[in-house]
Amino acid sequence: MPLKIEKDLQKKGYELIACIDEVGRGCLAGDVVACAIIMPKGMAIEGVTDSKKLSVKKREKLYGEITKYAVAIGIGQIGPNIIDQINIKESTRLAMKKSVLNLKDGNGRSILPDFLLVDAENIPIDIPQLSLIKGDEKSHGIACASIVAKVYRDRLCEKWGQDYQGYKIEKNKGYGTKEHREAIEAFGPSPIHRMTFLKNIVK
Repeated sequence: MPLKIEKDLQKKGYELIACIDEVGRGCLAGDVVACAIIMPKGMAIEGVTDSKKLSVKKREKLYGEITKYAVAIGIGQIGPNIIDQINIKESTRLAMKKSVLNLKDGNGRSILPDFLLVDAENIPIDIPQLSLIKGDEKSHGIACASIVAKVYRDRLCEKWGQDYQGYKIEKNKGYGTKEHREAIEAFGPSPIHRMTFLKNIVK
């Protein structure tokens, strides 16, 4: 996974480059989750790539390595009620902003980055930033953020699956699989379903 973009920014004098990605944007249920991460300069963890291209086992392994070495990590999440109020795009941007504001080092100290590398989005925050289409394929840091966000949200899905049984959220992760849609038709929506996403399912 290339470090060129990060290295180019470091040459320009940026010291704390936070990389941001999200997961859960297209789900019918659950929160949209963003991760902001600052990795050590020049570090490339072998095997890191877009989280969607990794097996569950590989993601979990890399999650452990990434969180072990990261300079700082921040998580931001926005729930279904807000998503229904302000739409998924704005909710994604808000989750990303929260993740940046929640950046903390291993000792729990808040860290403010001086530059943001963002996967295909613009964050409403007064910090210089660069939006990268398919950023998780172009930036090692964004790929790290995608893995942490994915594992974090998948663990939330395990809990949601227990709390709201019948929808198999622990299995489908809230996405609109045939089984999930049929469960919504049979049981109606749960408190964590995004009502604005169910217009073709719930009449």
